[in-house]
Amino acid sequence: MTVLCLDAGNSTIAAGCVENGAVTALASFTTARRTADEYAVLFRDALAMRGVAPGGIGGAAIASVVPQLTGVLREAVRLLAGCDTLVVGAGVKTGLNIGIDDPSQLGADLVAAAVGALCDREPPLIIADLGTATTLYAIDSRSRLLGGAIMPGAAVSLEALSGTASLLPSIPLEAPKRVVGTNTNDCMKSGAVFGTAAAIDGMIERFERELGCEARRVATGALARLIVPYCSCGLELDEQLAMKGLYRIWERNQRPRRA
Repeated sequence: MTVLCLDAGNSTIAAGCVENGAVTALASFTTARRTADEYAVLFRDALAMRGVAPGGIGGAAIASVVPQLTGVLREAVRLLAGCDTLVVGAGVKTGLNIGIDDPSQLGADLVAAAVGALCDREPPLIIADLGTATTLYAIDSRSRLLGGAIMPGAAVSLEALSGTASLLPSIPLEAPKRVVGTNTNDCMKSGAVFGTAAAIDGMIERFERELGCEARRVATGALARLIVPYCSCGLELDEQLAMKGLYRIWERNQRPRRA
């Protein structure tokens, strides 16, 4: 049976189909104000291009950090596949040992990615989630999520710079050919891309200093493919972390309760 997994962020929505723990299809959409019908059509068409028929979807799970979008996506899934959707949140069994001060503050997307990372990796782990924000968090050798750090994402930083400095233009987020830019556009691109990569390298070094050991390092998120090649800390790119984690959480919540 295919499980449709949705990771809804402020900038993008990742959709994946998972069968027996393996991601068989992956698509990405821009987060926008749309109706449930519109999202259902978008999902149907994208999945059809990847050979997935709605009739084969037997379950769904959502990790959302956009509260006003969660209900819309649940209804879109119902229209698309006629099945109920598990929404990661309070009362849902995740199997993740969360050690932060207030576990309710941990975003559902980070929970899903952490569960996904632990599916096939031994801790300790440092996970970098690169999207609207650049979020890093640490999991110790006992699989306990200790906490992390949040920085503005590369795209947000670039937009803020061009929006507040009157002489700086609005430019696309992409890597320039050289770190040392010779014009304004390339200087801004260098700061956004290489600067973010350098910040991740430095933060991971500091994380490991506090952990007292080296950790396996993995990156995910909408901007990971752009930034990770310029990191020097040995980050493993895995764009399927949230999908694998959502499937594991969905599976955990389907098991019958013991008497």
